[in-house]
Amino acid sequence: MYSSYRGRLAPTPSGLLHAGHARTFLAVWRRVREESGTLVFRVEDIDRERCRPEFEVAAREDLAWLGIDWDEGGGREGDFGPYRQSDRGELHRQVWLQLIRDGWVYPADFSRKEILRHQPRRESDGGILFPDALREAHESGQTAEPNPAINWRFRVPDGEIIEFEDGEKGRQRYVAGKDFGDFLVWRKAGGPSYELAVVADDIAMKITEVVRGEDLLLSTARQLLLYRALGAVAPGFRHVPLVRDRAGVRLSKTARSVAIRELRDEGWSPAQILAWPDRGDQS
Repeated sequence: MYSSYRGRLAPTPSGLLHAGHARTFLAVWRRVREESGTLVFRVEDIDRERCRPEFEVAAREDLAWLGIDWDEGGGREGDFGPYRQSDRGELHRQVWLQLIRDGWVYPADFSRKEILRHQPRRESDGGILFPDALREAHESGQTAEPNPAINWRFRVPDGEIIEFEDGEKGRQRYVAGKDFGDFLVWRKAGGPSYELAVVADDIAMKITEVVRGEDLLLSTARQLLLYRALGAVAPGFRHVPLVRDRAGVRLSKTARSVAIRELRDEGWSPAQILAWPDRGDQS
């Protein structure tokens, strides 16, 4: 671990923040302040089609209104910028090339239809487990032509148990090749996957603990393999419970959950939003 605590707020500006984001970001903020650490604001906007500048501005405004502040990025200077992932493309590219040189990844330019034709099994979170039949045979250290216009996947060590101690949920255990399969690190659109970008940036920004929603537990198992492949020290992890509505449905942008600013306009206070779902007259 690094000598001083560094955490990060990492909103994706693909929509307005809702109460679930508020609770998760509050957990991040509290951990950093408890540790007298540094809180980084990093915009995760690698999805160019869905992310929009106005949502980034709205996220900063909403968090500030909630009383959640930060120390680097998001309009504040720091030594580890740029603080917008779309401005960090060269770093992501160099990490991808390193993984190719070291034989960890392989080209896998298959359509979803081709993958489904092999009747793949499901990962533990319901995602599609990449079929063995489509794996590219490669040896450690073997290189392939680094074509950025196709998909590239990280080959997981089948059968290896990936374990980590979660600060919120305790000991976690996943089996590579069973709970999750070969995962994307580079997309044919010419940019990194979420897994690669997050790991590359957390290493470069010296993040010491990642606090995020429990829906990303399986991503942590994947990311630990990337940290190892890159010879980097992994941060600590803390996965907090997701916020749900009265019907038990997880709050999300895709479900068009009520935005923080809509609740504010209806007269909700920051304390009421951060206490969601304790105030039971809303669903």
